[in-house]
Amino acid sequence: MRSVVSRKHSEGIGTKPSYLSSGSRLKALIAATPVLGAAARSVARIPVVEGLRRRFGFRGSSSYWEQRYREGGTSGSGSFGRLAEFKAETLNDYVERMGIQSVIEFGCGDGAQLWLARYPRYVGIDVAEGAISACRQRFAGDSAKSFYLASQMPADLGHFDLALSLDVIYHLVEDDVFHAYMRSLFANAGRFVAIYSSNKVEPGDAPHIRHRLFTHWIEVHEPQWRKTGFLPNKYPLNRARPLDTSFADFYFFERASR
Repeated sequence: MRSVVSRKHSEGIGTKPSYLSSGSRLKALIAATPVLGAAARSVARIPVVEGLRRRFGFRGSSSYWEQRYREGGTSGSGSFGRLAEFKAETLNDYVERMGIQSVIEFGCGDGAQLWLARYPRYVGIDVAEGAISACRQRFAGDSAKSFYLASQMPADLGHFDLALSLDVIYHLVEDDVFHAYMRSLFANAGRFVAIYSSNKVEPGDAPHIRHRLFTHWIEVHEPQWRKTGFLPNKYPLNRARPLDTSFADFYFFERASR
C-alpha cells in the first residue's frame, strides 16, 4: 500500500500463494458461503458496526499495511495469477502504444506485480517501509528501477510520462489520505494517468476497504485531465472466487492540450 501513495516472480504467477494473510482466507471463506457471506456483508455495512470496527480494529491505512508486510503478508491476491497477468498485459501494451519512457507508481506494494511489467524507467512509491525494502531487494540488480518511502520521496523527481495507481484508491479509507494521494498522483504525471480501482461510493467488506467515486474527484480537482479510456475487468468480481476476480477496472486519463 498505500497512503500517498498495490506486486512477484514467475513462481507466484498462475498459482494461489500459500502465504495469504489470515484475513484474506477468512474473507474468502465467508464469501464462498452464500448465506453467511450475504449476512456478513449486510452487517458490515451498518454504519454503527462499521464505525466500531474501524475504531477498535483498524488504526489507519499506513499502519495496516506496515503491519501486514511486517507479518509476512503480501500486496494481495490481485498481484498474482490471472489478475496480475491481466494488469500486466494491459499496461505493457499501453506503455508500448503510447511511447511511454518513464513510469511512477504510487502504492507499488511489495513488487510482485512489477515482475511482469515492461517499463523503460520506473519509480515506485509506498508508505510501508516493509514494501519498499522488499522491492529494493527484489530489483537490486535493475538500475532502471528506484523505490522510495512516501515520506522520503525526493522533491526533484519531476514529471513522468505515466503515473500509475493499481489497487490502491479503495484502500484509502481516510479522507485526508485520499486527497493527498490523488494530488500526488496527478502532480507527478506529465502525460498520462492509469488507475485500476473500483469507482463507486460504497463501504467495503473489510476495514481497510472503502470504495470511492474517484472520477468525480478528478473532474472537480483536476479538470485539465480528461478520461480517454476505460477497460472493464477481464475477471469481474465473483464472490465465490474472491482471490482471482476483482471489482477493479482500468481508467485512463490524458492531460488536455495546453
